[in-house]
Amino acid sequence: MRDDAWAEMIPPRLLRAYRATRYEAAGVAVRIGRRSAAMDAVLDRMGARVAGFITAWNPRSRRMPDGWNRRMQGRLAERLRRHACVPARGSLRRWHEDHLLAAADPGQLLRLARVFRQYGIVVVVRGRPARLVLRADAIAG
Repeated sequence: MRDDAWAEMIPPRLLRAYRATRYEAAGVAVRIGRRSAAMDAVLDRMGARVAGFITAWNPRSRRMPDGWNRRMQGRLAERLRRHACVPARGSLRRWHEDHLLAAADPGQLLRLARVFRQYGIVVVVRGRPARLVLRADAIAG
């Protein structure tokens, strides 16, 4: 199996969960498809026009031990050390994962998502609705 073949089968229920998740940074929550003036203010404080929620937790959406997730999240933070980042999280009902809101080019964040075996990122752009962006190799063609 090719390394990226796993991603070609994102179950619809998982996509629904990503879209229903509440993404939060600096006390501000965003939802996919919704614009947030409060998130625009967070971006302003970060000195950014665009940023993305990214995580290293639970690669391929498979539950991993918390200690492992924290170590991988630390490695992700190290890879983003040259960018403005704010601790963040994603949550849906009882489930949650740590994220970072990183002021970086979405293309760079998608490349990191691949390295950390994530399906995609959530992009926030000042004045626009938040959007789920899947890696090109993570969706069935």
